[in-house]
Amino acid sequence: MEERKSGLQQIDYTLLFLFFLLMCISLMAIYSGSGGQYTADPMQFVKRQVIWIVPGLFLMVAAMVLDYDMFKNFSIPLYILGILLLLWVEFFGVVFNGSQRWIQIAGQRFQPSEFVKVFVVIALAHLLYKITKDGREKSFKSDCIVVAKVVAVGLPPFFLILKQPDLGTALVIGSIMATMILMSGVGWRMLSLLVVSVISGIGFLVWLHNNYFAIFNKIIKNHQMERIYGWLYPNENAGSYGYQLVEALKGIGAGGLYGSGFMQGVQSQSEPARVPELHTDFIFTVIGEEFGFLGATILIVIYFLMFYRMIVIAFSCNNLFGTYLVSGIVGLLVFQIFQNIAMTIGLMPITGLALPFISYGGSALMTNMLALGIVLNVNMRTRHYMFQTEEL
Repeated sequence: MEERKSGLQQIDYTLLFLFFLLMCISLMAIYSGSGGQYTADPMQFVKRQVIWIVPGLFLMVAAMVLDYDMFKNFSIPLYILGILLLLWVEFFGVVFNGSQRWIQIAGQRFQPSEFVKVFVVIALAHLLYKITKDGREKSFKSDCIVVAKVVAVGLPPFFLILKQPDLGTALVIGSIMATMILMSGVGWRMLSLLVVSVISGIGFLVWLHNNYFAIFNKIIKNHQMERIYGWLYPNENAGSYGYQLVEALKGIGAGGLYGSGFMQGVQSQSEPARVPELHTDFIFTVIGEEFGFLGATILIVIYFLMFYRMIVIAFSCNNLFGTYLVSGIVGLLVFQIFQNIAMTIGLMPITGLALPFISYGGSALMTNMLALGIVLNVNMRTRHYMFQTEEL
């Protein structure tokens, strides 16, 4: 028996409420992390972020209104558009802070790689839907074909983004690919082979570093090695490439259990701020210092609840395409959150990834809101049954 609900009734208001909480935390943290530090107007970055929320809401609503099944028709054009935008960045992109990642239109910069992440999710979701909708042979050979197709779609944007250089966003593409492969139902032999391959690749790089550094340096550039050294030996490199991590750890450690209070952080409120990029990449430092362990825990719990809802939506969906869409978005967001928080507390190297829904930045915010709109769309159009589910 089907339980019928209207579209408005099927909106996941829990997800929307969690999103609202993240927006409130974001504006407070951006104000505290940027107020008076970079511009004469302490509200400048907050105002810009609010302005970016408006087109973000438009994208989110648009993603909710259009039946997500229609995304199948746009998957290839969107993927091609994403590749063309990345090629445009490669040849005509704007250079900022040593990286060529932006396109400038009418005086405004936007980062195409942010939107490409969602385009890749849609493309891979459609690909896996076509492979698995009628069932597929459960064999190692079939698994190899699935993995090869996923890799063939994911590698072009991965390498184009890596070349900008933007290792963090490239790793997000890798995370999406890994999530989609896992959700495709490949067997344990293939998963084991992939894990062993990744570990072997890392081991090979370490061997090259120790024995043939000149070759290693052609693969891993100097600026990337500096970040790794700054992560492994932050105190020894506190005056150079370990500076950000050391100062971030001081701030989070000073926050203690309850924090120093809003706008009271020593690391965040000193002029100039002791931690560079506080309102973007290192915004978790502001939350950890000023709101303490409890504030940071509340933020992580909000993220956990958001992903719990997304996972429920993915597995309750009656349509494989919808399941793959939501799963890809979960993979996209989870990796960014893990990497950003982990790099701030010294568990991972610094990669420059923003904290989703919290860090300042228009392209990232709009992309994440678009992704959230797709998840809400899938939930709105999932038919619920009292006793069984039906594959569409």
